[in-house]
Amino acid sequence: MEQLIEQKSSEFVDRRESPGEEKPIGVERRQFSNTHDSTRPEVAELAEAIDQYKLRHRRRFITFEELYDVIESLGYHKEGVEVQPSMNG
Repeated sequence: MEQLIEQKSSEFVDRRESPGEEKPIGVERRQFSNTHDSTRPEVAELAEAIDQYKLRHRRRFITFEELYDVIESLGYHKEGVEVQPSMNG
C-alpha cells in the first residue's frame, strides 16, 4: 500500500539572520583567533596558509594531521628523523 504525502512548497527562511543584516562576502568564522595581526611574520604566514588550505578544501575546521600538512608545506621538517617511504606508493 503506497501513501503519498503532499508537501507545501515554501521558501526556506534562515532564522539565524536578522532582517536587513548584510553578511560580509567571503568571511568565514575562524578556527583560531585572528593571528594575522601578529608581530611575528611566521605566525601570520601560518595563519594565512591555514586559511588558504581551508578554502581550497572547503573545510571549516582542520585536523591535527591537516595542520601538520600545512606546516610541512611551509618547509617545516623535524631534524634527525628519517622520512620512511609509504608502503602504498
